[in-house]
Amino acid sequence: MHSDDLQRWRHSHVFGGDSSQGEKAERATRGVALLTAGMMIIEIVMGWRLHSMALLADGWHMGTHVLALGVALGAYILSRRYRGDARFTFGTGKIPTLAAYTSALGLGAVGVLMAVQSAERFFVPLTIHYNEAIAIAAVGLGVNVLSAFLLQGDSSHAHAHHHGGQAHAHAHAHGGDLNLRAAYLHVIADAFTSVLAIVALLGGKLWGWVWLDPAMGLVGSAVVAQWSWSLLRQAGTTLLDRTIDEAGLAEIREAMEADGDALVSDLHAWRIGPDQVAVIVSLVAHQPQSPEHYRARIAQHEELVHVTIEVNRCDHAPASLVAEERKSV
Repeated sequence: MHSDDLQRWRHSHVFGGDSSQGEKAERATRGVALLTAGMMIIEIVMGWRLHSMALLADGWHMGTHVLALGVALGAYILSRRYRGDARFTFGTGKIPTLAAYTSALGLGAVGVLMAVQSAERFFVPLTIHYNEAIAIAAVGLGVNVLSAFLLQGDSSHAHAHHHGGQAHAHAHAHGGDLNLRAAYLHVIADAFTSVLAIVALLGGKLWGWVWLDPAMGLVGSAVVAQWSWSLLRQAGTTLLDRTIDEAGLAEIREAMEADGDALVSDLHAWRIGPDQVAVIVSLVAHQPQSPEHYRARIAQHEELVHVTIEVNRCDHAPASLVAEERKSV
């Protein structure tokens, strides 16, 4: 057999999803990073000058988001650059997931920092210049809303799956682009802390509730920490090659065993990209078919992009045949 004959059995190992969508996400992330960096500088400088803990917390929070957005952008660039590199056995789909995990750690650190600084302000309050602080917080909220809008368009598209006509095809595709979700979550967290800052500043200005400023900082830190934990769990699951959900496994097993002869003896399915799942399945059958025959049974699931099938012959006679032989005797 000549080596050229092997080409028909080879397939691509590029599993990063739609490249055009990746490029759109990269452009959106770059634009949002620049917007956030500009607003971060304004909020930190003015929060320090105006003695607003809520505004400072928002600025610090935004600063870590600039770093997180930079990590997300770098992940898209690296994923695209090494997209066809054979050294990445299952493609570069997990580079953005690693970036998402890193962003989640940063988000958690921000929550802790906000809590510590806010607690200190309960005991050491400072005079706040409310009018200026409210104006800057409002501008920051506007930037956050615009950034969320830019990322939301790509984020929602990234979750729009097309899996043929099967009713349960969505069972394999919970992941989505975690890197884009991480960037979006950072922006939403910014918007949330901006809203809390405005509420706190208005309460202090109108009713003299100075305690509301650090209190909102504590509320914000708790919410941000919860978002961080959720993202860590999702990204960690993918990085550790945890199997897809039970419903997805059951669907693959049911399709493979549809003829009533073949039985699945071993099944592995794990995520290798935003909405791409690799599958390794071992089958045992009395009358085994070719691997292509079994692969065709799950061909409608476009998220199953790397399917390896092992078919083994069972030497033991089926129970039904043994029963028939006994009757004939």
